[in-house]
Amino acid sequence: MYFDLMTWPELESALEQGKTMALLYNGGTEQRGPQGTTGAHTFVAHEIGIAIAKKLGNAILAPPIPYSVNQASAKLPGTIGLTGDLFAQLNEQVAEQLITNGFRSVVLMGDHGGGQKELAAVARKLNKHAGEGVRIVYCNDVYAKAGEDFNKWLASNHLPIGEHASIKDTSELLYLEGDRPWIRKEQIATTIGDPVDAPGERLNGRGKSVGNGIAGDARQSSPTIGKRIVDMKIEYAVAQIRKLLASDGVAATGTE
Repeated sequence: MYFDLMTWPELESALEQGKTMALLYNGGTEQRGPQGTTGAHTFVAHEIGIAIAKKLGNAILAPPIPYSVNQASAKLPGTIGLTGDLFAQLNEQVAEQLITNGFRSVVLMGDHGGGQKELAAVARKLNKHAGEGVRIVYCNDVYAKAGEDFNKWLASNHLPIGEHASIKDTSELLYLEGDRPWIRKEQIATTIGDPVDAPGERLNGRGKSVGNGIAGDARQSSPTIGKRIVDMKIEYAVAQIRKLLASDGVAATGTE
């Protein structure tokens, strides 16, 4: 299910057996508060991407791109970003290369907010391949819809809604990390940052930023909460990908 771990004969065989859908899931490199490692977006894209591929049944996860539309900061080191134009060009070229390799459909996704509009634009641009029986689509539910619905779940359970490096991001890594040190657990007790009333509403006139890289409150983070957002991302992505490609006869053969 993972392009990077296949030899070329194995990839050729997989394509011949019908695994002709490539998932191009963009990660990112950025600071994640005092508790989270900088490669978190890419780690998440890999783990969730593999799970999505398994559920679809005929998909292979391409190597996640480890940079997103973002900007480095000397004040909070850890971020390596790309401009929107370069990010779009990178995804366009990788998608074209996947088509050359023999994939008949390419699904563009992103785990970071920066770059979502660029992925949508790349998918529209690459519709030029439709006449060849090749589809490139953009799956946004894995990011936007899952995030919105998860925030509703947090609110209904009287848990703090956050944004960057908050309860969602931290819990997700706690669930996925296993024995890999993606979260510094000794830091969680103090992981409160800029107040967030609702997504996009930081501080709301309530004074100076805490400046620790967190937007929200991650102190109640847990693997159990993380499993919920991970399951939502997988479920929403699989459903949307199947819907986007169904009209073109691109079947998903996996089982629930």
